[in-house]
This record gives sequence, C-alpha cells and structure tokens, in this order.
Amino acid sequence: MNGNTEQIEIDYAARAREQLGFSRWWLLLAAAVSMALVSPYQYVWSSIEGPLSAQFGIQAPALGAVFTLFVIFQAGSQFPVGWWRDKRGPKALSFAAAALAGGGYIGLAYATAVWQVYVLYSLGAIGVGIVYTVSVNTALKWFPDRPGLTTGIGTMAFAAGSALVVPFVRANATAASYPFVLRTLGVIIGLGIFIGALILRDPPDRWAEAQTKNTENGLTETDSDTRDTPEVAQKQYTWREVLRTWQFWVMYGMFIAVSGAGLMLTAKVVSFANALGLTAVTATASATLLPVAGGAGRLILGDLSDRVPRERAMAVSFTLCGVGLAAVVYFAQNESALGFLAAVIMTTFFWSPQYTLFPSVVGTYYGSANSSANYALLYSGKMWGGVFGGAAAGWLVNQVGWSGAFLTGSGLAIIAGVAALALRSPKISDTEYVEADVDASD
Repeated sequence: MNGNTEQIEIDYAARAREQLGFSRWWLLLAAAVSMALVSPYQYVWSSIEGPLSAQFGIQAPALGAVFTLFVIFQAGSQFPVGWWRDKRGPKALSFAAAALAGGGYIGLAYATAVWQVYVLYSLGAIGVGIVYTVSVNTALKWFPDRPGLTTGIGTMAFAAGSALVVPFVRANATAASYPFVLRTLGVIIGLGIFIGALILRDPPDRWAEAQTKNTENGLTETDSDTRDTPEVAQKQYTWREVLRTWQFWVMYGMFIAVSGAGLMLTAKVVSFANALGLTAVTATASATLLPVAGGAGRLILGDLSDRVPRERAMAVSFTLCGVGLAAVVYFAQNESALGFLAAVIMTTFFWSPQYTLFPSVVGTYYGSANSSANYALLYSGKMWGGVFGGAAAGWLVNQVGWSGAFLTGSGLAIIAGVAALALRSPKISDTEYVEADVDASD
C-alpha cells in the first residue's frame, strides 16, 4: 500500500449495529437461550434412563448405547451443518432444529418400542447439533473481539440450562410420570428454538477485517494483515487447509481425551455413586451440580482466556479436570458425600471449558469466515469421546471396575493438558509449504 497510512481502530459493536439495526448482544441472547433449551438431551439422560427402562420392562444397560448414539449424531451432524451455515446462514437450519429437538422429546413420550427410543433420541441429537454449531459460531462471527467470553456464554447456557429441569425430572422419574415431563419439555424446546431462529443471522463477508486509511488521498482500504486487532486470524482458512496443519491434529487428540473423560462422568455419575454405596440424595445432587459447575466453568474460563494465552488456559484447565476426576474416585471410595460432590464440581468446572476454549482457539488460529465448518471438524472428536464415555466406559467398568475406569479418564485429561503446551498459532508459510508438498506428490 503506497503513501502514508494510519490504522483505523475497529469498533465491532458499531459495525454490528450498522448491519443489524440493533445490538449484536440480542443475537447472542437468542443463541444462548436455544442452547439452554436443548441441554437436557445431554444432561438429563442419566435421570430418564431408569424410567424408560422400567416402561419397557428391560434392564438399563439395554439403553446404554442411546447416549453414545446421541453424542455421535450430535457431533457428527455439525460438519455438514457448519458448512451449510457458512454458505447459507443459520435461519433455515434453526427452524429444522426446532422440529427435530422438540419433536424428539415429544415422540419419546409416546414411544412403544426400544428401537423408537434410539431413533427419536438420535433425531433429537441432530437438532441439538444444529443448535450447537449455530449458537457457538454466532459468537465467533459477531464477536471477534471477545470470542472467549461470548462462546462461554453460549456454552454455559448449554451446560447450566438443564439445571433448571433436573430436579423436576428426578422428582417425576417414574414410568407413569415421565411422558408428561417429556411432552412438556418437547413443546418448550421446539417453540423456543423457533422464536430464536427468527432473530439469528450472519454478518456480511469480511466485515470484521481492519482497515487502513491512506492519508494522502483519503481512500480507505481493507488491510487483512494488521497486527493490532484483538486476536483475529491473519488468514481465513478453509476446512481443507485446516486439516493440513499439525495444530488441528494435536487439538483433535486433546478434544477426544478431554471429552471422553467428561462425558463418562456426565453419563455415569449417578450409576457410579450408587455402585460405590453413596446415598440417593448424593446421586441426585451430583447430577444437578454437573450442569451448574459446567456452566460456571465455561463462562469464567472463557472470559479469562480473552486475557491470557488460551493455550495456557487449556493446559491448566484440562490438567485440573484430570486431578478432579481422580478425586471423585478417592472420595467415593471413602464414602465422603461432601468430598465426592466437591470433586464432581471441580472436575466439571475444568472439563466443560473445552467447549469454550477450543472454538475460541479455532477462530483465533483459522479465522471466522469458515468457523462453523472448521470448528465442526474439531468437534467431531466428541463422537469418539462419546464412545469412550458411553459404551467403552461400560466395557471398561466390567474389566477394571468403576474406580479403574474413572482413573483412566483422569489420565486422558491430564495428557491433554500437557499436550496443550505444544500449541501455537499456525503460520501461513507453514500451510503454503504443506500445499507445495501435496502438489509435488501429485
């Protein structure tokens, strides 16, 4: 760029208001409410599994794969959903999510066969996946200046929203009462997401890039290589380019490890407490505290990650998650209810921020233009974490016992924390080098 130039400081809030006609925080509110509405699919399953098995006259293990399928469909749907959203926007997808997530719970109330439970929960999981990727990337696209805080708000809602309904579900956890619970939740979920879909939209392309002003002729030009914008990627990576960076594969392994540990606790905490002789009150309290602690962790560490290196935040968070899961085993073995609950809070507080930290890092490393598809690639690691947290954890319990299974999860989380120390932002030259190698091998 010729001539004297001066950088124009970006006022993202003002730019957003010009595009929307109202504050961008309304979009975040719509996204967060939608996240809260679909959260029971993940956090209430451990409470409705018993009534469903009683309804069909089967043992609970016969429904053990339902949660695994939920994770697979919820995570696996996000890449095609994210790709579509980056190209077409969030509105039509959100309407589909209202039908799938709301209809899934309503359908469960009328299910008459076990296979219907599997199908309906999987369809609902796709709706959850749509809401999740739309909501997280609404934060990344509209708030490039505060990705940690805003993704923290959305994912906090996903974690904490179900805390409002866990006591209600647990109080009606009988074969006779649960259809009313499911119908009520289904109607609220579907209607709430539908209303949110009317508000959601995406910003225009390149709206968040910095500009420089040529002081000689008064012209303003886009400058995508400015160093002073707050942690905005210098290159907008496509999903194919993301796959060619080593950082993605390190984060993918970390994502599997941490989500496996956390989802095992989420899916098995009630059964674990019962198996080790803790009281029913303690089991119910642990299920209720999970989403509360998770929501707090996502918000607090998300905001903190805007102020400190996110790689360091990951290292500390995931290591303490592993330590907390080991403490869960210790206090359960010693039949300390208060210690057990404190350890559950600690584990979830430091596990749950992965869903804030990872999308923020993806936005920082790879840009926001294709963030839906790029983060969806990473989020697909939750499928393998769900396999570990569900079916594989059940097998592991049979092999090494409850304590051995949970200690395995503890080790995985600590390994992920150590691996975070190796991360650094990719360089464009590194990607170009990889692409040159690929071209040379053709």
